Amino acid sequence: MTENKTATPETPDTTASLRAAVVINPMKSPGESFRASFFRLCETQGWAEPLWLETTKEDTGLGQARQALDAGVDVVIAAGGDGTVRCVAEVLAGTGTPMGLVPMGTGNLLARNLGVDITDPVAASYDVLSGTDVKVDVVKARLDHAEDEHLFLVMAGLGYDAAIMANTVDELKDRVGWLAYVEAGIRHLPGKPIRAKISIDGGHAVRRRIRSVMVGNCGKIMGGVEIFPKAKIDDGILDVVILAPVGRLGWLGVLAGVFGRNKPKDASVEYFAGKSAEIELAHEQDFQLDGDPLGKAKHLSVTVEPGVLSIRMTAI
Repeated sequence: MTENKTATPETPDTTASLRAAVVINPMKSPGESFRASFFRLCETQGWAEPLWLETTKEDTGLGQARQALDAGVDVVIAAGGDGTVRCVAEVLAGTGTPMGLVPMGTGNLLARNLGVDITDPVAASYDVLSGTDVKVDVVKARLDHAEDEHLFLVMAGLGYDAAIMANTVDELKDRVGWLAYVEAGIRHLPGKPIRAKISIDGGHAVRRRIRSVMVGNCGKIMGGVEIFPKAKIDDGILDVVILAPVGRLGWLGVLAGVFGRNKPKDASVEYFAGKSAEIELAHEQDFQLDGDPLGKAKHLSVTVEPGVLSIRMTAI
């Protein structure tokens, strides 16, 4: 995250009784003890009794976030994985009501990029209640020319990276966490490239044979890997990377292009940046948003919306 934020942090008004809403995925919750600890924390910090809203299989956070917004709370806390965070952010973007983060998933991608505590839900909750508001960008994605748009905060991907997310073994993920994605990545290294056209800001389309194309709003993914080294969540720019390994040793070129300190100019990895992008593939590929697999697609258009979401957090 950039050090010079696009907006001066706004200290919440503590002269009135503040109230938080918690949109929580019960499948990710550390247990009933967290609820008791959060209620006690609100009391000791002078906040009113919180609104506690659990997600369901049918409604993974959108309805609960709207309910919180209708209740007029001062902050809506997304407590769960990246899917819960995306749902809450989709409702809050553009409203002025800030979102807080209590990470409980495996990836916790946005939290990792913002430096939010991912090890202690109570500590993360305290940082929300005592924090200030920082404005960040979101990205809107339209899949296969559909009318509906999806919002994402960290990254979207078509191809190899999305296949990893779609085929990670859940039981292994429960045992070893994000390392389960490494195992899935190794399984999916073999594969054929696919023809792709990528256009930035409506400009001339470049044509490549790729294994994956990713669009980033932040730089880091799991394991501290920085896929988009120049990405900042508040710069009004989205970053695009193409992975196009060639031959049996092609993935070595990808590794050098992604991890190399002096990133070589290698056709295996190419970076682009702009305010919008359009990606068209010759055939359907797996698609993911912020690590969540959302089926297959062959066309993706994305547009950044600068500074429309407020995050309540302790400055890092």
